[in-house]
Amino acid sequence: MRILLVEDDVEFANAICEFLRAKDFVVEQACNIATARSMLRVTGWGAVLIDWRLPDGEGIDLLAFARSHASQASIMMLTARDQISDRIRGLDEGADDYLVKPFDPNELLARLRAVERRRSGLTSAVVNVGALRIDLARDTVSVDGQAVELTTKEWALLRVLASRADRTHTRESLANAVYEFNDEIASNTLEVFVRRLRVKLGSDSIQTLRGQGYRLTGIAHAGSTA
Repeated sequence: MRILLVEDDVEFANAICEFLRAKDFVVEQACNIATARSMLRVTGWGAVLIDWRLPDGEGIDLLAFARSHASQASIMMLTARDQISDRIRGLDEGADDYLVKPFDPNELLARLRAVERRRSGLTSAVVNVGALRIDLARDTVSVDGQAVELTTKEWALLRVLASRADRTHTRESLANAVYEFNDEIASNTLEVFVRRLRVKLGSDSIQTLRGQGYRLTGIAHAGSTA
């Protein structure tokens, strides 16, 4: 899931980004409303996290814009303002959730995981597809009961495929979920990661639908495929 964090406290923003990236999320940062508006226009977002107090205005004033330009995203206010009236205003203005600073990063993670499940229509964090058992909460995957280790990028790709295993995912949607803006991306990079997953999970675990994209099948035949 691609997340936009709108936060001007550099130390806090860097800490949150580092934490979420370690949990296989793709995170971009904007330090003010103007930058956030530009970024909201250019790509699909799964979640938008907005601080209330920003250098060029109040984050709450960004809610309507975020809602109109990222209609599929879950929008969460992250703020030190803990009055009930502030929470009510934030929710009334369009936020889906409200988290008061300071907070445990694991609480933010749990809420984002819940967002991910709701967006995917999942009732559980555990996804079983063929021979694969994928735990989206614990970042674990096994093939026929045998645990498999994945890199961060491999996990980011598998998360998207597993979150909607019934869907064919386009190259663009997968790339949006795996790469950050400043990543250097070769034309065949996505295929390289798909190939690596097939080596680890099974040659037919991911189906290529020519001209459409990729779909998770979980079929764990031996060997690898290009």
